[in-house]
Amino acid sequence: MTLFPSREVLTVTGLTRQVQDVLEAAFDQLWVEGEISNLRRPASGHLYFTLKDEESQVRAVLFRPVARSLRFDPEDGMRIVCRARINVYKPRGEYQLILDYAEPRGAGALQVAFEQLKARLQAEGLFDPGHKKPLPFLPSRIGVVTSPSGAVIRDILNITKRRFPSVNVLVAPVRVQGVEAPGEIVDALRLLNEAPGVDVIIVARGGGSLEDLMAFNDEGVARAIFASRIPVVSAVGHEIDFTIADFVADMRAPTPSAAAELVVPSRSDLLQQIRALHDRAVHAGARALRVRRERLETLAERVRDPRRRLVDLRLLVDDRLGGLTASLVRRLRAERETLRRLETHLQYLNPARRLQTLTFALENMRKSMITGIFRQVEGLRERLAGRTALLDSLSPLSVLARGYAIARTVPGGRVIRNARDLSAGNLVGINVAKGRFNAVVTTIEEE
Repeated sequence: MTLFPSREVLTVTGLTRQVQDVLEAAFDQLWVEGEISNLRRPASGHLYFTLKDEESQVRAVLFRPVARSLRFDPEDGMRIVCRARINVYKPRGEYQLILDYAEPRGAGALQVAFEQLKARLQAEGLFDPGHKKPLPFLPSRIGVVTSPSGAVIRDILNITKRRFPSVNVLVAPVRVQGVEAPGEIVDALRLLNEAPGVDVIIVARGGGSLEDLMAFNDEGVARAIFASRIPVVSAVGHEIDFTIADFVADMRAPTPSAAAELVVPSRSDLLQQIRALHDRAVHAGARALRVRRERLETLAERVRDPRRRLVDLRLLVDDRLGGLTASLVRRLRAERETLRRLETHLQYLNPARRLQTLTFALENMRKSMITGIFRQVEGLRERLAGRTALLDSLSPLSVLARGYAIARTVPGGRVIRNARDLSAGNLVGINVAKGRFNAVVTTIEEE
């Protein structure tokens, strides 16, 4: 009789395999919290360490793809929470944890992760001001990445509607906290970059703790913002909150409401600028006309010999008037083109009836200004014609036209004022209104 009539004898490998089957089936996925110790970083890129608490410890592994996706750099002494599965390593008969996700535990650890990621991205140049893209002057469509519920999206919609009602807002709804939030934010940024007509993107959420804002301290979110071809405005948390997204974005706004005001200009301010440009154009035209009129008057006062200066003055006046007219026409054409572009742009954005009324009034004022300018020019022409006629009436040539003649000695050309200066047989040149002829003195008669 045997002491153990029937028994199953297992090999070490068989026992280890059964333990492996039991453990791995029972603990396919679990969450574990502990402190990192004995951290090793071999050339393979995997991370090996011990996860421990006050009484126990267990080996753990972070394979390279998972290690690269972490938002922080593990260090000895850091306390983490991880999602893992149990794996039995048969050659040594030991069980270990295979991690597929980890995050720091506690505000202090989160701050360390934040500073580590900030320093690494800054070293790569993601915060460089040279990469910042300017915001568009007047966007026609704004993309907003935020939660579809809550005060943030309502504030943005209200402010954009108040400042410029015709601006279109395209909302990409995402979760703004939690494990799934970073992936949704990255996808939303990609979709908005592919959507037609989006000119600027606002990434926004309300205030919260460091844990609440961790989605915006994610490396994937930071790289998606940096890769965006469309300018990105970060408006995360309150004014005192800073996230990695703030440093990478093309512009940071202290609050979501401030972001809407930065992105959308005020329509009333634009209308005021248009009116100011119009006033400047009117004043510039009047000033130019006044300067040229004063110059013309100064030149007129300097006239000395009408016969020698008359032609020069006519040419000068015509030249100055031509230059003034061309300058005013060019200026008016430029102002008209500027106004046309602004009108076209505003019409494209569907401005209110008030803008149409102002445009009509502006056109009337422009026509009145042109009419007044040409009236001034015509007045100057009439003044010039009157002075020309006066000078013609004082010219010696007009005396000849009334039948008088001028007698001159030949040769010599001296004007003959006394008959006693001549002798019979002298040759005399006679100037009349139309032409000149010579005559021979036959007799001389004295008065």
